Amino acid sequence: MKIVTHIALILVAGVALGLIGRQLRSSTAPADGPGPDEVIYGNDNAVADNATLRPEDVANDTPSKPPEDAEWLSEFELLERSGEMVSTNDLKGSPYVVSFFFSTCPSICVSQNQKLKELQDEFEGQGVRFVAISVDPETDTPEVLREYAARFGADPDQWLFLTGELNYIRRIGAEIFQQPVNKQFHTERFVLVDPNGKIEGFYNWPEKRQLAALKESIKSMLQEEASSKKS
Repeated sequence: MKIVTHIALILVAGVALGLIGRQLRSSTAPADGPGPDEVIYGNDNAVADNATLRPEDVANDTPSKPPEDAEWLSEFELLERSGEMVSTNDLKGSPYVVSFFFSTCPSICVSQNQKLKELQDEFEGQGVRFVAISVDPETDTPEVLREYAARFGADPDQWLFLTGELNYIRRIGAEIFQQPVNKQFHTERFVLVDPNGKIEGFYNWPEKRQLAALKESIKSMLQEEASSKKS
């Protein structure tokens, strides 16, 4: 009987000590510490995976004005996928739509070029041209661009794919087309240029209304051009 009593006392003492130890640990823990179901780590400044970066959120090393010993660019000349040089003067005389892209872009550039394919098909044979300028020219050689353009059924006369030197392309984007571009970074805007080489407007192609407005602007330009030729 004494043995049983001693065992019972030992068990009671063990339970009591355990409760005392647990109470001491909880009293020394921070009052605002995470519980078992709380998130221990979170980054409030992290950008969501599907967040859209604004141009002003991305550093662009291109100066907002040209170097002191250089004038603002008003014309450009870049290498087309055909291996021939294409200049601003080559594009004058008909409206054209400028876009920026890079061939290894896995998502947005694909959708963007699909929209350009739609525009190419809609305005086929009407004199409208599309000018896609690479923002990863080291990768996008003429050979690479020929293969890439073929994926979208790009007409070699109507839809041009241009490449060159990165710093020069960054200046073209900023100084001529008013678009912040950098290596593998570009906006989601199409730039519509009239037959005289003047920018008519900027269109955010993912928005249906703006894409529709771009089409209407192109049609208006073509109508004005046709009217001027008749007169």
